[in-house]
Amino acid sequence: MRRRDFIKVIGGTVAWPLAAHAQQPLPVVGHICGESAERWTDRLHGLARGLNEAGYFEGQNVLIEHRWAEANYDQLPTLVADLIGRRVAVIVADGAPAAVAAKASNTIIPIVFFTGGDPVQIGLVASLNRPGGNLTGVSVMNVELATKRLELLHELMPGAARFAMLVNPNNPLTEPVITELRAAPAVGHQLEFLSATTNLDIDAAFADAQKHADALLVASDGFFASRRVQLAMLAVHHRVPTIYSSADYVKAGGLMSYAANFPDAYRQVGVYAGRVLKGDKPTNLPVVQPTKFEFVINLQAAKMLGMTIPSKLLALVDEVIE
Repeated sequence: MRRRDFIKVIGGTVAWPLAAHAQQPLPVVGHICGESAERWTDRLHGLARGLNEAGYFEGQNVLIEHRWAEANYDQLPTLVADLIGRRVAVIVADGAPAAVAAKASNTIIPIVFFTGGDPVQIGLVASLNRPGGNLTGVSVMNVELATKRLELLHELMPGAARFAMLVNPNNPLTEPVITELRAAPAVGHQLEFLSATTNLDIDAAFADAQKHADALLVASDGFFASRRVQLAMLAVHHRVPTIYSSADYVKAGGLMSYAANFPDAYRQVGVYAGRVLKGDKPTNLPVVQPTKFEFVINLQAAKMLGMTIPSKLLALVDEVIE
């Protein structure tokens, strides 16, 4: 064995072989989300699958640092700054509030976002095909799908004339979704917007909806998602049929949802993050929009609301929760 292969001890100091010094630190993906981690298992699995497709495996050739705002959007800039200080190679910004905060805090580190709205409209990218700057990602079109959800409520309750939507005024997607619904030809009836940023606000909104609306839509929002059990219980208590922006709400006891397949959308986020790690520029990666959408109904919730789901609507369902 050659001399340089031995660990040398000189004057009581250990000198390691040159090969040990040659090891490079693994690149880090910084994942930031406005919500909490507890309902994110399926989506994080999707993110991991996408990274795997791109050739990256956590703990082997990439690390992932997670930061959760726990629905406290004011904390997002601080969390982004923490990731930047960690010298991450790419930031995965989960949700419109996180994406807006990431863009405002950084113009150099590549950002791959997941958002429910039009990223052009909220100022994340210049265009869907040529994003420009250091951002690209996936939009699951929750704003555009608000009109479809309203149509499904019409199918559920053909005689309904009064509708309401629960929104969070602190979410950058709130104004776009209000604009979208006010312009929807399917409205043709009374449409009221109820704001909530606290648990007490949510309680008051459902009490208001019971008096003034035949049915309710819940806007896509991290704070609402963290209170999905509360929302489902209030909908039953106040006898307000409600449609949501993801199947998570329906699995928690909500009536129905219409949305993109979120785990698959997160897989695409992972693929893009992997491509950025390999050197692709965000400006050359068009924003991805989903082509598959899922309609989910909870029959137990319908029974508790005293409702029978029309056969025409059941024929459209992708998943029934009993």
